[in-house]
Amino acid sequence: MSRIIRHQVGSAEVIALTDGIGQFGPEQFPATAPDEIAALLEAAGKQVIETNFNAFLIRSGGVNWLIDTGARELFGPTAGFLPEALSEAGVAPEDIDHLFITHMHPDHCAGAVTPDGQAVFANADLTLSTPEHNYWADHSNFTGRGAQAEGAYALAKSVFDAYADRLVPVDGHADLGAGLQVEPMAGHTPGHAGVKLQSGEDTFMIVADIVHAVDLQLPNPDIGVVYDKDGAEAALSRKRVLDMLATDNIPCSGGHFLSPGIGRIRRAGTGYRFHSEA
Repeated sequence: MSRIIRHQVGSAEVIALTDGIGQFGPEQFPATAPDEIAALLEAAGKQVIETNFNAFLIRSGGVNWLIDTGARELFGPTAGFLPEALSEAGVAPEDIDHLFITHMHPDHCAGAVTPDGQAVFANADLTLSTPEHNYWADHSNFTGRGAQAEGAYALAKSVFDAYADRLVPVDGHADLGAGLQVEPMAGHTPGHAGVKLQSGEDTFMIVADIVHAVDLQLPNPDIGVVYDKDGAEAALSRKRVLDMLATDNIPCSGGHFLSPGIGRIRRAGTGYRFHSEA
């Protein structure tokens, strides 16, 4: 089974890397009635809420950017396959020049370090938004919230420590070079952000975690997930980004889009649908 999808963007290349697959339970969408979830799944021809764990390799301007790093072993045996995906793409860890972490949830940052906290990508600096860095670097944001929160903080700290001498926080719509630009999408986490790639006349967007379950949140973008730090702000970001993708007809993918997961967002009734192109 292939774990990569290639997509040309002008003179650049985007390679979607499948780190793994998973499922959500209805309880992870607590503000949505079970009947609505069941109806949306039926309309999609599904019986369970499917999700993917994706990362992205961008080859542009002679450099290799890795967007997110997967879940390592933390999400069980169906995820943690980023090394295999990179190998299939013909790229070794030492070939990565830059990392961009869309946000510091474990399924996006764990693969940046080994279980004992060593940097996996020896030659890469690590970029993320300043609000994201500041939130996860402050232990007081996680104290008193239980073992899962403390574990997430400890993982984020291990990533920051491993790349401490090459950590690059950036603000707003920062220009990363090689045609890449940060696209703030706050709400899921305080500094949650995607990446826009421009090469020649072509554009591509990686929209991170504005959608976790395409079968639910595209037809009804008001549906939030329990992992959103600020559900109202996350919904605003989701609707703004989906509207932009549909209006501007921008090819895209995201951290949890189902495979094959490169395509375009189309309007469908009061919501949206994903039209796969790869």
